[in-house]
Amino acid sequence: MRSSVKKFFVFILLAACVGILPGQEKPKTVEPPASTSPVAALPSADTPAAPVDPKTYRIGPEDVISIMVWREKEMSGMFVVRPDGRITLPLAGEMAVAELTPEQVKVIEAYSKFINKPEVSVSLARVGSKKYYLVGQIMRTGMFPLVVPITVLEAINAAGGFQEFANRKKVVILRGSQRIKFNYDDVIKGKNMAQNIAVENGDHIIVQ
Repeated sequence: MRSSVKKFFVFILLAACVGILPGQEKPKTVEPPASTSPVAALPSADTPAAPVDPKTYRIGPEDVISIMVWREKEMSGMFVVRPDGRITLPLAGEMAVAELTPEQVKVIEAYSKFINKPEVSVSLARVGSKKYYLVGQIMRTGMFPLVVPITVLEAINAAGGFQEFANRKKVVILRGSQRIKFNYDDVIKGKNMAQNIAVENGDHIIVQ
């Protein structure tokens, strides 16, 4: 009898150490949810507009346009400009937008057939049609959206400047069949400032 009582108290002591008493179930371990990395093909509706002038920026293929129609969620959204320069609007169908400014996109006219006095805002959510490239001995290489006017000097500085062994005096801008020379050291000293040209769509800035 004493042996049984002793074993019972030993069991109670062990159970208390691990947090389990008689009549209780062992708490279940809650596994953390598997990590997910959702990839959005387009910006969300809350994405701020790209910093462009809506009166002067000309829309092109691969740009993403945000169209918000008040109280009409089904008609609102993000629209990618296709290679033919068009977008497809719900109900209204296809609309040509290439070479128009965001202010010139006539969404109000298109939706007036379905809504009485629609309130519409049109903005550019992402620039994809205008870009330039930085290649070679630069801190950040690759493709960059040409959102606002920028000079060669500004483009290089915005990419973090040169790598250690870059030839700062012999930068080349490829523009179609043109090879335009750029001497960074001269420009920062205020010499030959005419070579600090504005970057154009499709430019390749090459640092050797």
